[in-house]
Amino acid sequence: MAGNSFGNIFKLSTFGESHGKALGGIIDGCPAGVELDFDTINKELNRRRPGQSEIVTQRKEDDSVEFLSGIFEGKTTGTPIGFIIVNKDQKSKDYSHIQNSYRPSHADFVYDKKYGFRDYRGGGRSSARETVVRVVAGSIAKMLLKDVKINAFVSSVGEITYDYQNSKVNFNKIEDSIVRCPDEKTSDKMISLIKSIKKNGDTVGGVISCIISGVPVGLGEPVFNKLHAELGKAMLSINAVKGFEFGSGFKGSSMKGSEHNDSFNADGTTKTNRSGGIQGGISNGMDIYFNVAFKPVSTIMRDQDSIDNDGNEVKVKGKGRHDPCVVPRAVPIVEAMSALVLADYHLLNRLSKI
Repeated sequence: MAGNSFGNIFKLSTFGESHGKALGGIIDGCPAGVELDFDTINKELNRRRPGQSEIVTQRKEDDSVEFLSGIFEGKTTGTPIGFIIVNKDQKSKDYSHIQNSYRPSHADFVYDKKYGFRDYRGGGRSSARETVVRVVAGSIAKMLLKDVKINAFVSSVGEITYDYQNSKVNFNKIEDSIVRCPDEKTSDKMISLIKSIKKNGDTVGGVISCIISGVPVGLGEPVFNKLHAELGKAMLSINAVKGFEFGSGFKGSSMKGSEHNDSFNADGTTKTNRSGGIQGGISNGMDIYFNVAFKPVSTIMRDQDSIDNDGNEVKVKGKGRHDPCVVPRAVPIVEAMSALVLADYHLLNRLSKI
């Protein structure tokens, strides 16, 4: 299987399955001397872990990381950083009923056709549990990017939307809400909707928005390795993501150039930021902001029409522990993938000048 690594210089390779013994990763290219805050790494894992509130899956995992290499006396050594997160609360029997059938809108069918074999326990390698590894690596990437601040939050659940672009976002309020929306009134509505959806055995999608400040001018390349293209690739690699837009996004397509252009101030900043902090594929020093759209979780607690691996029509029953809405737990994943991209481009930028 290819495609288990991400990045060029700051590179993460992941391994493991949802119901296997452990998941883990190897970070290659991290410079020596980066001081690590292990409490912060654990806090980031706790933001992603299952069982953290009543509106997420109730699978109970400590999600504590064990580092195996690349760290000495609390600092990176410049050698590969190896680590694992042990799985403790697998209930593989919850998936025995889909051993020979395919869940609608999951990777089951295409996985089987591509490889001729699949680990049906929780989706195996295609499970969103793999993202726990990304959160560890992203936490270390954040520590490399000392002056960069990455703040993601939930801006919509279903049709309930928080218009953050016309509001002053209080990042300190994000963790006050179990749905991770910084606006209290909108948050309450989102939580009520998720509870109602869960009660009906269904799921709902949403949008995570991210604002990144402190990015210096010059990250990214002007042709194939545009910064926004790599951010898009990073976000679209996250399970359940169906869309990515940065800056003015799709709204910009309906504007005139005279309306959309960002005029300069004397210091090189811009009066508006419809470019989303990136111009010509290169960061311009303004805040980078983007939206990431997540579909509803595919496993619902209702019977669904499907087929088995012989092509026979079957009914697939929803069983197990699943998120009624994935976005609250995906917030730290969006931040982690952003940090991995920026750390990689930070190191690549060192090669751009003599």
